[in-house]
Amino acid sequence: MSAKPPFFFLCAAFTLLHAFASVAATESLGNLAQYPPERIALTITTAADGAPELQPDQLVLNSGQYYRLTIDCPDVRDDLTGWRIEVSEFLNNAHLRLVTVGDIEVHLQGLSFNAIECDEIGSAHISFVPIKPGAYPLYVGNVPLAVGRPIGESGVQTQGKFTLGEILVR
Repeated sequence: MSAKPPFFFLCAAFTLLHAFASVAATESLGNLAQYPPERIALTITTAADGAPELQPDQLVLNSGQYYRLTIDCPDVRDDLTGWRIEVSEFLNNAHLRLVTVGDIEVHLQGLSFNAIECDEIGSAHISFVPIKPGAYPLYVGNVPLAVGRPIGESGVQTQGKFTLGEILVR
């Protein structure tokens, strides 16, 4: 059995040290869903001209912090006058934990969804952790069926009424 040169052991030690440092560098800085979440609210009302109004029109969040967003639609009358809320770019850069509508809780654990439609008076809650800093569009507009488009179609419904807000993640 031949002895290994000291250079071999030095390279092996360096490789192990580098591997452990890489793992440590990729770990999170703590529990990304530290209870309780910070509560934030978004209210969508209908203006006199029939367009949606957002209050506030910009949400400012911190990356890595746990939030519970309440989306409140207090003046929706029916399916065709309801509002569709889309934040797909933001959702692609956040870790989702929970969506609650009424008494129904959907535990997502990182999965995503396309939109929330408010077609009755009420609220929905989304618990999440923003991961990537940036400015993300928040679209609120007519449900697609109200403007003659297929149910569930995503994207801006330019034939109808809509507004754009922003989610800013620092």
